[in-house]
Parts: sequence; structure tokens; C-alpha cells
Amino acid sequence: MKFSYISHLHCPKCQKRFSAGGKHQLCECGSPLLVNYDLKEIGKVLKPKDLLTRNTDLWRYHELLPVQNKENVVTLGEGMTPLLPMKQIGADMDISNLLMKDEGIIPTGTFKARGAAVGVSMAKELGIQELAMPTNGNAGASWALYAARGGINSTIVMPVDAPKITRNECAIAGADLHLVNGLISDAGKIISQTVKEYALFDVSTLKEPYRIEGKKTMGYEIAEQLGWKVPDVILYPTGGGVGLIGIYKALKELQTLGWIAEDKLPRLVAVQAEGCAPIVKAWKENKMESEFWVDSETIAFGVNVPKALGDFLVLQSLYETNGCAIAIDDETILEEQRKIARMEGTFICPEGASTFSAARRLREENWIKANEVVIALNTGAGLKYPDTSSFETPVMEPGESLTKNVSNNTFREGR
Repeated sequence: MKFSYISHLHCPKCQKRFSAGGKHQLCECGSPLLVNYDLKEIGKVLKPKDLLTRNTDLWRYHELLPVQNKENVVTLGEGMTPLLPMKQIGADMDISNLLMKDEGIIPTGTFKARGAAVGVSMAKELGIQELAMPTNGNAGASWALYAARGGINSTIVMPVDAPKITRNECAIAGADLHLVNGLISDAGKIISQTVKEYALFDVSTLKEPYRIEGKKTMGYEIAEQLGWKVPDVILYPTGGGVGLIGIYKALKELQTLGWIAEDKLPRLVAVQAEGCAPIVKAWKENKMESEFWVDSETIAFGVNVPKALGDFLVLQSLYETNGCAIAIDDETILEEQRKIARMEGTFICPEGASTFSAARRLREENWIKANEVVIALNTGAGLKYPDTSSFETPVMEPGESLTKNVSNNTFREGR
């Protein structure tokens, strides 16, 4: 039994095929490449019950991942994050079966660890010595840390306004870190030039084909955690959109394997911020590609992507699942983040909070029905965004006591 049943890569635009392995980047036509597997052979050697004895990480699906030599796997234990019932907040928005896929507890604190784990493992398998990427913060942090674990050097460029903690993660991992007074698109231009000058391997979003393969394992896990059934709706915070592309890819692969029903896919929802919503605009106009979003700005820094390289794949996943795209303003996102923390006891990132705001609005519009199974993706820990939650707390002197205001369950100073 092989460790991986990768068969080839292909271009979803011009359909050109590429051999498995090799330092593939974009197709000559400019499109990202997608990885294919011999699903017929996998179906002969692997059944859902076989997973029960495997480790609870994403590598439990190794036959459906591209790494061919087990010795090249670079891991920090990522994957199989919880699918949490959100009863209180669900009742508040009249969705009785609301669940959260919580990626905030994964290594490096965000779902970016999934893409980094598989991407860096493939870089190791391909003998790459140094990788380079632009980032809004979390992806760079994850790739820098996984690269360090895999013995690979990394060059990272991020906007100067990116969350400080992600800058620290890159630096402490030994990355060659640089800041740019601009957006991720500006960082991308710098990386493109650097890659040419120094012959580095470009792991920018979708410029290598393996990040998707790590991200798609969220789709496998959701199906497995639901007993090989799919929910009615999955809401996903969308910047580059790799996770949404990956989840859709995973579900289609599971259908081919016969592990989930052929006649149902969840309606996928791309959630963006009002300050940067190119996918939403394109979806409303029924287009297959988005336009560059000028002067983008949002507190949900991870979705501040003015133009996604794989926008056509994101939009395809929405159209083919009868999904939709929706934009949420920053104030609403932060209000939802606080509400979730107080009602459910989980401190999620702004991007994750946006999916709950979107679910609330779509329920109000009756696009989501009250009894449907709905999954909101929280893509990271709120702790990675300390500046989004600022509260003034009074300082007491030694010897002072508290009196409790029972009516609203708060405290006030007293002598």
C-alpha cells in the first residue's frame, strides 16, 4: 500500500497535465494547478473504518495527500480540530443546529498550519532549500515555523500593519522577515522580484499547488465528524480563498470515493469584509473573476486580499453548490466576536466572527432555515489579534474589596 496515491496535476483553466512531483508553480496560462489522485485505487485499499485506528491529525488522510515518502512529513500535530455545538449563539440567531469548526487550537493558532504542513513537507520532498512568500501575517508565521521544523530557510514579507504577534513568530523562527508600508499585493510584488533574483521557491497563495491539499483536510474532517454526512451550509472567511477551494475539492473527492452521498453538497458561503469584498462584488454580478479592490481596509486582516489569484475557483465553488457571497462591516464583526465570547466562552478571531455575523444575516433573510445544519469556520485564535479587543479595567489598591452587582453579574469597586 502506497503512502500517497497522487497521480498527476492539472490546470483547471487550460486542462494541461503535469507529472506528480517536480517544482511546479503556476501553469503557463497563469492559472494555479490542482492535484489529482487515483481515487479508484484509493477506494480499493482504504475505507472510512480504517481511519478509526489512525492518529487524530490531518495525516490520517495521507493517501489523499501529495507527500509520497513518509519520511518527508513535517508535522506539529495539526488537524482534527473540534466541531463545537454553538447552542447559545445559535438560539440567539434562531439556528438550532449551529456548529463551529474551531481552527484556533491548531499549532500556530490558525488554520494556516494545515497548508504549511503539507506545503513544507512537499518542499522538503522536492529538496527545496529556501521558500519565499508575502503574507497578511498568519500564513507567514505558520510557514516560517514549519520551515524551521523542516530545516528549510524562509523569506517573508508582510504589511507593516499586520498583527505584531505574527511578525514575532516569523522572527523567532529565524525567517528573513521584511515589512512593507502597503498591502499584501505590495508584498507580493517584492516577493516576485526576490524570487527571480535569488532563485527562491515561491509559496505565495496558490503559486504552488500543495497548500490547497493541506487546507482541504478541513472538508474531510467535517464529513468524518458528522458521520460521513455533509451539513447544509458551510460559511468560510474568504481572502485568498484557498480553504474554500480546498473544502469543495475534498467534498468532491469524497463523493467520488462514495464516502458521502452523491446528491448533496453543502451550500458554500464566502464571507468577506465590507472594506475588501471583491468576491462578493463578482458573485453579485455573476462573474467568474473578480476585480482588484482599491484601498482595501478591514480589522479582519486575514481577508484583506484585494485580488485573489484563485478567485475563479472560489466563485466556481459558490455557483456549483448554490452558495453565496456576503460582506460584513468591521463594527458588526467585532460586536459578534464579543457576543460569542460572552455566550459561548470562546475567543475567536475577527475573520471567524464574520462567519457568525453572516449566518445571522442569512438567517434573517431566510436564506438559512432554522433547522438546517450550519457550520461556521473559525480560522484562528482571538489571542492573535490583541488589538481588536481593548477594555479599560479599574486598578484596585491592596486592601480594597469588591461588591457584586447581582442584577447584571458585574463587579464594582467598594471599600
